Amino acid sequence: MSAVAAQTDRRFRRAHVKPAHKKRNWRAIVRSLLIWIAVVGAVVYGALRTSALAAHAHVLEVEKIVVRGNERLSRGEVLAVLNGLRGENLMWTNLDAWRTRLMASPWVRDASLRRSLPSTVEVIVFERQPIGIGRINGDMYLVDERGVIIDQYGPQYADIDLPIIDGLSAAHSGGGPMTDEGRAELAARVIAAVKSKPAIARRLSQVDVSDLHNAAVILSGDPATIQLGDDQFLARLQSYLDLAPTLRERVADIDSVDLRFDDRIYVKPTRTASPVKTGAQKKNK
Repeated sequence: MSAVAAQTDRRFRRAHVKPAHKKRNWRAIVRSLLIWIAVVGAVVYGALRTSALAAHAHVLEVEKIVVRGNERLSRGEVLAVLNGLRGENLMWTNLDAWRTRLMASPWVRDASLRRSLPSTVEVIVFERQPIGIGRINGDMYLVDERGVIIDQYGPQYADIDLPIIDGLSAAHSGGGPMTDEGRAELAARVIAAVKSKPAIARRLSQVDVSDLHNAAVILSGDPATIQLGDDQFLARLQSYLDLAPTLRERVADIDSVDLRFDDRIYVKPTRTASPVKTGAQKKNK
């Protein structure tokens, strides 16, 4: 009888142990889940609260705008374009949008804005560099090497000593740019080549790029139009200056000189339509 009672006791204990074990696991899972939700909620609330405080913190408002790199544009002109930036939150203000506004200025080729804690925005301006004074539709404009019109030329730019550039007008005018980039690039190459010889650069008075393959120049103190083609600008100009006294001995009044050919110079007098051809060898340096 005692052996039968022992077996009955073991079955009775197994029937009660398994349900109790399952209940403890369920409670542990629920408790862990509640703790995890509480921690995540606290972190999210803290982040939102920190963001709200930062957004309204007076110490992070833009109070100072530092401008660097400007020469022609005054600091006041830059700040006028950025009107409204001062007082915005340093961390949340959209600097890309402010840069876009600054890039709308014709003098600005590029610009960068960066934050400097606690309350400063640094503005670095890269200005366009005019290469000449473009004569376009009867008006005069400062233009850069791509033909971008920077500003209308006037007394405020009297200190700028640049050659006049003719022939920049684009072939089409309906809604497109006023200047042709290819012609502007040709003028820029002529001016850049001549710059290496300051004595010649100072005499460069006019550049005509009406013919995209034949740049023509006029030097101060010399009324002749000098045709240079589309390369070897400095060498050809130097050859003309070396031969000019001899040419004027043969032709007193020269209208134009064509230097595009390797071994000959063609001179056109002012009072006749028949060009005078010389066999003088060019001295390319």
